[in-house]
Amino acid sequence: MQFSEQWLRQYVDPALDSQGLSHALTMAGLEVEALEPVAHAFSKVVVAEIISAEKHPDADRLQVCKVDVGAVEPLQIVCGAPNARAGLRAPCALVGAELPGFKIKQAKVRGVASSGMMCSAKELGLAEESDGLLELGADARVGQDIRELFDLDDQLFTLKLTPNRADCLSIAGIARDVAALTGAPLKLPMVDPVPVEHARQLAVSVSEPAACPRYAGRLIEGVDAAAATPEWMVRRLERSGIRSISAIVDITNYVLLEQGQPLHAFDADKLQGGIQVRYARNGEDLLLLNDQQITLNNDMLVIADDQGPLALAGIMGGEASAVGDTTRNIFLESAFFAPAVIVGKARRLNFSTDSSYRFERGVDFGNTLIALERASQLILEICGGQAGPVTEVLHPLPERQPVRLRLARLNSVLGIALDATVVGALLERLNFKFAAMNGGFEVTPPSYRFDIEIEEDLIEEVARLHGYDHIPALAPHDEQHMLPVPESKRHRNWLRDTLAASGYQEIVSYSFVDESWERDFLGNANPIGLKNPIASNLSVMRTSLWAGLMESLIYNLNRKQERVRLFEIGSAYFAEDSAYREIGRISGLAYGSAKPEQWASEAREVDFFDVKAEVDRLAGGRVQYVAAQHPALHPGQTAQILLQGQPIGWIGKLHPKWQQHYQLPRGAVLFELDVEPLLHAQVPSYVQVGKFPPVRRDIAVLVDEATPIQSLLDTMRSSKNALINDIALFDVYQGKGVPEGKKSLAFLVLMQDTQKTLTDAEADAVMAELLDLLVQRHGAALRN
Repeated sequence: MQFSEQWLRQYVDPALDSQGLSHALTMAGLEVEALEPVAHAFSKVVVAEIISAEKHPDADRLQVCKVDVGAVEPLQIVCGAPNARAGLRAPCALVGAELPGFKIKQAKVRGVASSGMMCSAKELGLAEESDGLLELGADARVGQDIRELFDLDDQLFTLKLTPNRADCLSIAGIARDVAALTGAPLKLPMVDPVPVEHARQLAVSVSEPAACPRYAGRLIEGVDAAAATPEWMVRRLERSGIRSISAIVDITNYVLLEQGQPLHAFDADKLQGGIQVRYARNGEDLLLLNDQQITLNNDMLVIADDQGPLALAGIMGGEASAVGDTTRNIFLESAFFAPAVIVGKARRLNFSTDSSYRFERGVDFGNTLIALERASQLILEICGGQAGPVTEVLHPLPERQPVRLRLARLNSVLGIALDATVVGALLERLNFKFAAMNGGFEVTPPSYRFDIEIEEDLIEEVARLHGYDHIPALAPHDEQHMLPVPESKRHRNWLRDTLAASGYQEIVSYSFVDESWERDFLGNANPIGLKNPIASNLSVMRTSLWAGLMESLIYNLNRKQERVRLFEIGSAYFAEDSAYREIGRISGLAYGSAKPEQWASEAREVDFFDVKAEVDRLAGGRVQYVAAQHPALHPGQTAQILLQGQPIGWIGKLHPKWQQHYQLPRGAVLFELDVEPLLHAQVPSYVQVGKFPPVRRDIAVLVDEATPIQSLLDTMRSSKNALINDIALFDVYQGKGVPEGKKSLAFLVLMQDTQKTLTDAEADAVMAELLDLLVQRHGAALRN
């Protein structure tokens, strides 16, 4: 929102300079994005009248002019402008004047003395280009300072408004806020109903009352559409970023800027029948004022007559009913359209208008008739004509629900103590209607404040009027207590620290991946699609964190990093029936040599068991590994990870086809685990230290080659014999002395009794029990 400071100060004039006003607006939430003068600095430039203009004796294109600048004697000035002539009034820079880029001195031009310079708009910095002297009207007083004539000491304010402050998309709205902030009196223009001079009306029907709860209009006959727009109005429009078009259009734009109410004028003689406010029919066409031919959809609200659409409601008028220089009778429209009906329609058509920008955010429905009368007043004043009665179609308007403001809540949020008297005074400055109630207020916001809906909105209003800079910056005071942290619960940072200590580096990647990745790499045929992806290759939600790890691996390999250790903690997303589920995961990737380059050991590639050691460390050695198949992993080097019989993740080497696909010189080893199970740790418990020596016995058994070693360990541990401290595998043998298809497994069994020294008989009994379990469950045979 750009506007002239002098225009604003006509309605409210606080005792602040431009910089002070800018600071006040910014601190009140109306950020001043730019503050700049309307013209470059210059001095000693006045209105002058050329008394005579004679040809220069030594130059064909120069004239020697006698110029009246309001002094005792006229000045002689040599001028080369093509439009210099006797009787012309134009700016004149006197000797000593400082113009943008140069200074005026007494000089001779081709031997003729010149005491000043007649100026064009370009030379004053008022225009980029000009063809001659800046011609002034006959009402410009000779000798008057040009800066005073054109109000060039004005400043242009540009506000960067948030979408909730649509009330400040007008000079009147900004003036209301400035008056509330500074206490300066508000002097908005008086708007009285114009005299009705004829009784003719257009029939108006509104078939969509929810979309257009209020529609008003009037016929104004006998206007002079070719009348010149007053200079003051043109100046204010241009300083607000709107170019002058014609008197009637300029007036509607002026009222839009002043009151915040978009208006539209139809050439009444081009209308066929009455005005209809309805939704368009699919396939209807409309040529807009910007010469864009559009095909309407049935969700677009239009203003129509008996022949078809005339305008796109709240957005832009149509060319067929546009006002021109020959227009004599107009129908002036002022309406309130529901924001939900207007929003997005202009963007769909690839343009934006001042009207749609305001209607999308909310226009004051209480100001509809006032704006209509204000525009009528200006049209009659500038273009003449006779106004007819107002035709209004009114349906239920949006209700402004009362909002409760609790003083205790207000003071708690702001951290200061404001009593009811102070808060009530601030609400009065905002023109909010309120009633005191127990411990606070019940506030009914005015029709132009669409943003006041909840208690926090009122707290914000009180804070900005009281002044954010008046709220002291106090350090918080609170009693600090250590929160109880159960010993059985770990923090995610423990997982990070564990992997970082092993040389892994954490990455953070997008939760979005390419659909082909999910389908091919993970076997997920129905990933969760995004309605509005940020890129075509990030169109679905990930079900695994491996995508980000693989991309980071390739990025590092392309930059000659040949040993890579990466991990990520993030979320994976799954669709379940009509709902979605988010699961925290930790994933890791190892590539390259098992150890950094060194002299103490031979170089070798990282393998499955190197990464398995990291997984064991994360899981505290509580997990099991079951051979399984995964579309992303090597069919012979893949395991599903189980914890207490429940699957919590995967580990394996990258599938050869994906290694080839990504052109990796070596294979990568990956793992992925659910985070939550890893955060539950076993709490250490006290066990009496044995005072008696332990007994170690070894047992070697023959089993089928395909029998998993883990199953034998699980079987022996299932005996839960109190004397057994530990069981571990220490040898695997196949070869001479072992039948084909069999393997020899040797286990150590460590036994101890805390009360006495074990006898050979007791140890033998334990070993016999274990052997019996192995024979029964696995068909094992004792090797001797």
